[in-house]
Amino acid sequence: MTRPIDSVTHAASDPDADQPYAELGLKTDEYARIKEILGRRPTSAELAMYSVMWSEHCSYKSSKVHLRQFGDKAPKTDALLVGIGENAGVVDVGDGWAVTFKVESHNHPSYVEPYQGAATGIGGIVRDIISMGARPVAVMDPLRFGAADAEDTRRVLPGVVAGISGYGNCLGLPNIGGEIVFDPCYAGNPLVNALCVGVMRHEDIHRASARGLGNLVILYGAHTGGDGIGGVSVLASETFDADGPAKRPSVQVGDPFMEKLLIECTLEVLHEGLVEGIQDLGGAGISCATSELASNGDGGMHVWLDRVPLRDSTLSPEEILMSESQERMCAIVSPAKVDRFMEICRRWDVPATVIGEVSTGGRLVIEWHGETIVDVPPRTVAHDGPVYDRPMVRPAWQDALVADAPTPARLARPGTPEELRATLMQLVASPNLAAKDWVTGQYDRYVLGNTVLAQPEDSGVIRIDEVTGLGVALATDCNARFAKLDPYAGAQLALAEAYRNVAVTGAVPLAVTNCLNFGSPEDPGVMWQFAEAVRGLADGCLELGVPVTGGNVSFYNQTADVAIHPTPVVGVLGVIADVARRVPMGFASAGDSIYLLGVTRDEFGGSEWAHEVHGHLGGQPPAVDLVGEKLLAEILATAAREQLLIAAHDVSDGGVAISVVEMALRRNVGAQIAIPAGIDPFVFLFAESTARVLVAVAPDHEERFTRLCAHRNLAIERIGTTLAVSELNVDATFTVELAELRAASAATLPALFG
Repeated sequence: MTRPIDSVTHAASDPDADQPYAELGLKTDEYARIKEILGRRPTSAELAMYSVMWSEHCSYKSSKVHLRQFGDKAPKTDALLVGIGENAGVVDVGDGWAVTFKVESHNHPSYVEPYQGAATGIGGIVRDIISMGARPVAVMDPLRFGAADAEDTRRVLPGVVAGISGYGNCLGLPNIGGEIVFDPCYAGNPLVNALCVGVMRHEDIHRASARGLGNLVILYGAHTGGDGIGGVSVLASETFDADGPAKRPSVQVGDPFMEKLLIECTLEVLHEGLVEGIQDLGGAGISCATSELASNGDGGMHVWLDRVPLRDSTLSPEEILMSESQERMCAIVSPAKVDRFMEICRRWDVPATVIGEVSTGGRLVIEWHGETIVDVPPRTVAHDGPVYDRPMVRPAWQDALVADAPTPARLARPGTPEELRATLMQLVASPNLAAKDWVTGQYDRYVLGNTVLAQPEDSGVIRIDEVTGLGVALATDCNARFAKLDPYAGAQLALAEAYRNVAVTGAVPLAVTNCLNFGSPEDPGVMWQFAEAVRGLADGCLELGVPVTGGNVSFYNQTADVAIHPTPVVGVLGVIADVARRVPMGFASAGDSIYLLGVTRDEFGGSEWAHEVHGHLGGQPPAVDLVGEKLLAEILATAAREQLLIAAHDVSDGGVAISVVEMALRRNVGAQIAIPAGIDPFVFLFAESTARVLVAVAPDHEERFTRLCAHRNLAIERIGTTLAVSELNVDATFTVELAELRAASAATLPALFG
């Protein structure tokens, strides 16, 4: 028997009908507010729209009050062309070129179904980029998993990596960087963040709005199916219970070949000037695209939902509105340009259907076979949802955690040459520091021919202008242990490391995106962590002069009442005038001098040594030094322009020892390191003090480079030289063959994951 249509007329005549608002994630007061807005109960279709658009994932209802700081504290810059509020931020990189970039999460879907969850995470972020009018040129993937030897990690990680490579490789986009971090706190709550960067000319920038009375609404791309109903909009707004996800809606299914056609089709219709406004269909699907386009426009919108092409004819109107089927876009096109728009879609074999028009009255009206099933003010759906200033409390355990510092009395430190060597070998082979070739080898890093640097370099570098050599560098970073110890400082340390990783290539850091991954916002302790991290990141960006262009918040990353460590992933984009002058990380030949820039302190709170060797987390994270980071970046940019550096590599996880090993293994060039007088060898080798970089300088450039540092009062110390033999010699106290280091580093992930 066919279910009767719950039309607006029917809703008005049956005001007391029971509705499953709680099952759709709405609170009782939120449901009451919807009824107040409409002056009646919502239809089932309206209820579906409000439920997905007012979800945590789509509405940012628990984070808005804090995220405003990114605008309120934004540094003044002429580089920002499009800021927070659009599908992705856009920055001016010179010569008429603009770059758009953004990072988003697909965490919960990737736990439920690792391959498709990760694959559609890539697909969704790519569509954000093309909706701005840009051609995608590269992707990155900051990833977090539970303990490397855990059974569930062995289930999730291979599927996630295969999904990222399977989708990105088919699209023909290089994967140029990211992170892979293991920590027990992510058991059951892996973090799969995806970043995409795109390039365009200034005149090609487009925005999401429905303007022009009588203009038509065209849905194009894949047909709508039952996959992804409730998708990230519901799944990412719910805490997992102790036995698994509390809600398991169908995870979206991706088709990268359709996405590739969609990219080319979209760029062609945009560049021909056929589109007045455009929006991708990601989280919340048609509900999001129609309400956001109408809300950002100058009128209303009338949609005939029964015209939507379906893969499953049994879908109800509510399911069509909530479906998050992939590879779909929505465009606003004037009637005079519709024929040409459709012609281009046919040429690219992309289905396209007129499903609505821009109307008067300021309402979003949706019909289903002649019955009006939605009649709402679009802004109340898309932008004026609930805003919560949730309770915040510094956790009761925070003081004890900070007090438990990794002092020599608390954690035994290596002292003899044999112990120092053993510590180095243990860290080199640890899952977090070991070679990631098992993963990155599955990604195409050089397709399109414009990749200049890629994993395992500090930043991915892409050439965007083949004539001038103009390029951009990107890095993502976050040490969640630092953020657990001090969320304010931890967010700034994530920013500082990404900023430094961009700077070591010779690029000038320009702008920031972020993906803020936290536990439940209904936990006052988690909200304190979130508020502190946002405050720290906003303050840090202001001090460094790099604006936040946009990003993503991912809450409810916890199982029962156990949250992940606060993980504010920060992406930094920098510009380099000529990629031919970029600085790689690896030593190149024997006889170059190795210098350490910056100051080393006894700082081990949240360090990789404490984590890997002792399973310890406590104390204070390393001191933030944003003044030092900015000075470092300025000197490195100058040195790169003048081609004074052979190599440069940041010092972070694992300290100087790990940085030297990574530089040596990159091109199989050995090094001899001297430990400076007056410092404990263990502290010098493994401390994780910030604002430090290792550089290799050829003898004929040493005087100019050291003078440059001295002129700016940057601490600099010559600590060694590169060798003709393939070994690492530390202060004549111990020696390790590079072959032994390489074998230890390379064996870890294959042994764990096949």
